[in-house]
Amino acid sequence: MVTKLIEKLGEKIIKLLESTGRVVIFFLNGTINIFIMPFQFGKIIDHTWFIGTKSVFVIALTGLFTGMVLGLQGYYSLVKFGSEAALGSAVSLTLVRELGPVFTAIMITARAGSGIAAEIGVMRISEQIDALRTMHINPVRFLFTPRIIASIISFPLLTALFDVVGITGGYISGSIMLGINRYVYMDTVIKSIRINDINGGFYKSLAFAVVITTICCYRGYYTHLYSGFGARGVSLSTTNAVVQSCIFIFIFDYIITFFLV
Repeated sequence: MVTKLIEKLGEKIIKLLESTGRVVIFFLNGTINIFIMPFQFGKIIDHTWFIGTKSVFVIALTGLFTGMVLGLQGYYSLVKFGSEAALGSAVSLTLVRELGPVFTAIMITARAGSGIAAEIGVMRISEQIDALRTMHINPVRFLFTPRIIASIISFPLLTALFDVVGITGGYISGSIMLGINRYVYMDTVIKSIRINDINGGFYKSLAFAVVITTICCYRGYYTHLYSGFGARGVSLSTTNAVVQSCIFIFIFDYIITFFLV
């Protein structure tokens, strides 16, 4: 009995080490190819359109209602202490430091990350990736490298959009709906935000861009190893990519916050 338990534990550890090594090699292969010519400008533009531009509406809508909810909840919390004038500071700092990069990353994962994993997964089960190897084309360079560049470009910009729209949403709730002086609201927003707060949010968005793109591309690329072939395999790999990306968003959010605070 004890021997079987040890064997199962050993198998789990070996599989974990294999998966970790495979992810590291996949990531290094893709990132090294960023600096190798010729550069894939066409593919980078295409993926920036898919990851960034097509996510603008979702990010703006999410940011607007997140800011409105923060303004509403923040007002009723602060008014108990007679500090409703600090609503602009509370909303802006919460968005810029924390909710902006995190919610942006989650929404991009749901909209674009799932699509990336599914697309590459279909290419794997239909043997298109094997065809690329047959034509002496590096599939990691072809599939992963332009996407990670596009994510690094898109995530900070979308995070900035989320922050601005979210602060506007807080203004709508706090000033227009609840009657806080609009000049006081904007003055506390301007005075409370420091460059370190903005930089911290951008650092998080860059880290999330790398993590999400790596996980989604990796899960799609190795669909056959983890989820099997067929439509069910692609479905499982896509689901796992989204779930794991969300988990790692929160893990890296804590780690980065710990070192920045």
